[in-house]
Amino acid sequence: MSTTPAVEELAGLSATTLLRFATAGSVDDGKSTLVGRLLHDSKSVLVDQLEAVEVASRSRGAAEPDLALLTDGLRAEREQGITIDVAYRYFATPRRRFILADTPGHVQYTRNMVTGASTADLAVVLVDARNGVIEQTRRHAAVAALLRVPHVVLAVNKMDLVDYEETVFAKIAEEFTAYAGELGVPEITAIPISALAGDNVVEPSANMDWYGGPTVLEHLETVPVSHDLTGCHARLPVQYVIRPQTAEHPDYRGYAGQIAAGTFRVGESVTVLPSGRTSKVAGIDLLGTPVDVAWTPQSVTLLLEDDIDISRGDLIVPSHDAPATSQDIEATVCHVADTPLTVGQRVLLKHTTRTVKAIVKEIPSRLTLDDLSQHPSPGQLVANDIGRVKVRLAEALAIDRYADSRRTGSFLLIDPADGTTLAAGMAGESFATAEATTSVEDEDGWDF
Repeated sequence: MSTTPAVEELAGLSATTLLRFATAGSVDDGKSTLVGRLLHDSKSVLVDQLEAVEVASRSRGAAEPDLALLTDGLRAEREQGITIDVAYRYFATPRRRFILADTPGHVQYTRNMVTGASTADLAVVLVDARNGVIEQTRRHAAVAALLRVPHVVLAVNKMDLVDYEETVFAKIAEEFTAYAGELGVPEITAIPISALAGDNVVEPSANMDWYGGPTVLEHLETVPVSHDLTGCHARLPVQYVIRPQTAEHPDYRGYAGQIAAGTFRVGESVTVLPSGRTSKVAGIDLLGTPVDVAWTPQSVTLLLEDDIDISRGDLIVPSHDAPATSQDIEATVCHVADTPLTVGQRVLLKHTTRTVKAIVKEIPSRLTLDDLSQHPSPGQLVANDIGRVKVRLAEALAIDRYADSRRTGSFLLIDPADGTTLAAGMAGESFATAEATTSVEDEDGWDF
């Protein structure tokens, strides 16, 4: 089947050329300086942006441009010299495109780090070479592990302040690698750097000839991310049903959406959830052009051989790889709202394109990231808390385990009164299978 140049170009710019990564570090570890140095030395900063930074730096009495100001955009951030909000930056090199989420490191901004790292393929954790691995470092490693970030870079910063000593770097790298490995982080790369001086950020350092590994940018450009594209279970959340009903397309009925994971092929047997109806893929339209195969994260329209009832919120999956549906969800959640999440609270659960009513049945424990201890039956979760929850849904949903698919294993809990996001959830994370409970129908009472 032939393809148009636009489709061929889209295929060439598949997500294998895009790396989403997040940065995290404690106060004064130089995280914003690292990001600024990365943008500056890779020539990803516009002239007017650099001029604005130079002006702001001079106004603060600095002799050299403070590259941290390239990412610290809020007035409070610049005044305090800290990162508060998640700052997203887009840049590219000849080898790869990047989406960078610069996340804050303070305990009270844990929810911001979770937001920035939730879609990351890689996390850069900064450590001050003078201080080594501290509680904040362990907390950042724990969040990365909970979010199943596939790659973690340990950037041991401020090596210039410890005379570029190899033994200092080796000790920190060994301690962090052992801790992160226990958490289940699959890949850890340690790099000694000086963000202020530019050592090993974009260019190799002449001051650390004992280090033979990649620079930060070189690692970002070469780290593999293809495993996160098509290796997961194939899932297409239906976003819109297309029915032109025109003279040219009188019988056209397509199901449009972004492929959340995996690959779909023409002729493949598929099942629609939660109804369980089956059919075969009769065609796939990509940018208005028929193709034989499509993969995540492409936005496509599927045409099925059978005329079955499908609407927004339904999930199209391969028949041989269909997830189970359930009204009971057990998950790890990060509470992001200022108001507490309590047992018995009525919420809305949003999973991909479907939103259903739900009730928080139980909060078994709250996690302390400092030492990974579990506090049983806290009764509620407050802002920045991470804990276990059991949720009862008004109707069955097909939610994958977060360990199997980060996109279709995640969800949001929403306040039905005003639409505020309450918590971000990761289904099945570190929990046993829930016991079946009896459903009680009560439309107005929400007593499921």
